Amino acid sequence: MFTVVVETHFWASHRLTLPDGSKEPTHCHNWKVAADVSSDRLDSIGCVIDFHELKAILDEIVAVLDNDALDELDYFRTNNPSAENVAKYVYEKLQPKLPGQLRLKNVTVVEQPGCIAKFGK
Repeated sequence: MFTVVVETHFWASHRLTLPDGSKEPTHCHNWKVAADVSSDRLDSIGCVIDFHELKAILDEIVAVLDNDALDELDYFRTNNPSAENVAKYVYEKLQPKLPGQLRLKNVTVVEQPGCIAKFGK
């Protein structure tokens, strides 16, 4: 199994809904997002997927989140805007955009150094 990883980042604010229903204060992060994509075989030029192609797809997905308040976006009105749910959101948007022979292993989100969430199937 071959795996490639591309990373990108975006800046956004969020505020989580806490267990008691209250909201934490709005705060910002420079989020880092990485996607791990695998294949059992390489293409005709010896690659899983061109890094630039994969990064362009990932950048297109996170562009919707960039410079925004996550908790004001439709997806995060019903899903708390946690790092875990950001990882799931990106995974769900990226998976259908990949060519059929590729498998999205997981999406990793770094909210801030040392605070990392990962989603994969």
